[in-house]
Amino acid sequence: MRGVFITLEGIDGCGKSTQFKMLAEALSNRGIEVVVTREPGGTVLGERMRAVLLSNESRNLAPAAELFLMAADRAQDVSEVIRPALEAGVVVISDRYADSTVAFQGYGRGLDLDIIDDVNRLATGGLAPDITILFDLDPRQAQARLDARITGETRFGFEPGMTRFDEEKLDFHLRVRDGYLKLASTEPERFRVLDAAQPIDRTHRQVLELVLDLVETK
Repeated sequence: MRGVFITLEGIDGCGKSTQFKMLAEALSNRGIEVVVTREPGGTVLGERMRAVLLSNESRNLAPAAELFLMAADRAQDVSEVIRPALEAGVVVISDRYADSTVAFQGYGRGLDLDIIDDVNRLATGGLAPDITILFDLDPRQAQARLDARITGETRFGFEPGMTRFDEEKLDFHLRVRDGYLKLASTEPERFRVLDAAQPIDRTHRQVLELVLDLVETK
């Protein structure tokens, strides 16, 4: 039996990665076998690409180069991690997937959406998530969260976690959010949009309800 493929999406600062960790732990505690991955990253090769893609030293990276690096990372992730786990009947949770490329490189950077669809199709081999949970948040609120997080990290002596995407201007993040909402409106059978401004625990309960309903009916 094929496993269940779950992807989590949203603008930077929406709380997605926190929900990702909480979901994986909640499923594991219920005895459900889970494989987790993230994009960029998820494989040894992917983590190297992540370092390049998110680094502030890559500020001059051309949008097309960014697209192809993201696609290369995704192709390896699908081949090495996601597809084998699904074929083994495991639940796979990915922190970002192909929709991120449409939102960030398409709506955010302005690259041609048809080209992005072709690149994504090649990278994924047509593998689509069973459910995509979109954590929707006003970019202004997201930025405030990022600022608070970085202040806290600095206060306790950790390296700030800002990436070059976090440092983009507000207009960029507004376009990315708009892209996500357009994607969700065109594929309502796959997307579930949650209000990421609500308390973390409430959001987690909603996420878990959605996922358990899907996992238990597969």
